[in-house]
Amino acid sequence: MAAEIHSRPQSSRPVLLSKIEGHQDAVTAALLIPKEDGVITASEDRTIRVWLKRDSGQYWPSIYHTMASPCSAMAYHHDSRRIFVGQDNGAVMEFLISEDFNKMNFIKTYPAHQNRVSAIIFSLVAEWVISTGHDKCVSWMCTRSGNMLGRHFFTSWASCLQYDFDTQYAFVGDYSGQITLLKLEQNTCSVITTLKGHEGSIACLWWDPIQRLLFSGASDNSIIMWDIGGRKGRTLLLQGHHDRVQSLCYLQLTRQLVSCSSDGGIAVWNMDVSREEAPQWLESDSCQKCEQPFFWNIKQMWDTKTLGLRQHHCRKCGQAVCGKCSSKRSNYPVMGFEFQVRVCDSCYDSIKDEDRTSLATFHEGKHNISHMSMDVARGLMVTCGTDRVVKIWDMTPVVGCSLATGFSPH
Repeated sequence: MAAEIHSRPQSSRPVLLSKIEGHQDAVTAALLIPKEDGVITASEDRTIRVWLKRDSGQYWPSIYHTMASPCSAMAYHHDSRRIFVGQDNGAVMEFLISEDFNKMNFIKTYPAHQNRVSAIIFSLVAEWVISTGHDKCVSWMCTRSGNMLGRHFFTSWASCLQYDFDTQYAFVGDYSGQITLLKLEQNTCSVITTLKGHEGSIACLWWDPIQRLLFSGASDNSIIMWDIGGRKGRTLLLQGHHDRVQSLCYLQLTRQLVSCSSDGGIAVWNMDVSREEAPQWLESDSCQKCEQPFFWNIKQMWDTKTLGLRQHHCRKCGQAVCGKCSSKRSNYPVMGFEFQVRVCDSCYDSIKDEDRTSLATFHEGKHNISHMSMDVARGLMVTCGTDRVVKIWDMTPVVGCSLATGFSPH
């Protein structure tokens, strides 16, 4: 069952509307049912549940279905009411939900993977179910015949997936920290490019087909925006989370990015501003400010009879500097640094007070968040995680009330 939370916004922050409790293990996915007061959840406790809001304001399960294996991923297509559930054993199962959301009929099983399914996307036009798994592959299967159409293997676990329905491009993030862009065909695929920038495993992806922007979140606690449409290799770094970034949603209408991390952090990033790319770190054998040698520069150490210093990097200019020449710390939001980072003394002096104004807001979800999804048209967000709790939020105080003006997520 679920409790209705009676709270009113004291400031511009997410408002907790409801808390759903009842799962016996981690909730791996939660989706809001469009145009309905309902939520679909999938859990490690091997159950799929559909929760509908009753007149009392509480959410009660109208469907409770037990699977053969823990549920690890889920996709729901509202217009056809088809639901695809990925499992720990590698299978993807398809169901059809009744119009009143009180019954779920089994359709077929897809032997998509040999190991845990990490992400699923359904394309109604192509009649494909595309999925990634811990068997290090992305697969796409025909939903008419149930046959495997194609597979592509990676060097590490495939962890997340996004898909462009018009071009049939698939973006796959993996545990090595790499993102692979694939062009999927009926029985084959081709690798278009690979994107490298994260220092940890990719945990989530979000593709905006309008502006052709790809956002990635990773275990290095950072987010990267890849400007695919610009074709110039432009990337923006966003650092503000203190734990693994687990889920992303870009609001195209308001140019805001919502991100959630495993420590319960919820961030709303203003992407409607002119941001700067973080510089590439430069390499040098001596400090590029005072010219003192770094500790591996034995020749200069011997010639100058000085001890070698440790190398650091200024986050604003990218220069290799010693600790003495980079003793200051500053945030620099226009470059994505929302908390204080190392900068060289000259860059510190060049940063004005107005340059330190935050371009994001940060909020506490107060529970572990492993998955988040939004109903953008209504300004609602649902979060879930290993604490077995599902929370429904009103996000309009932080993302604006103009969301219901016609934009709906792809």
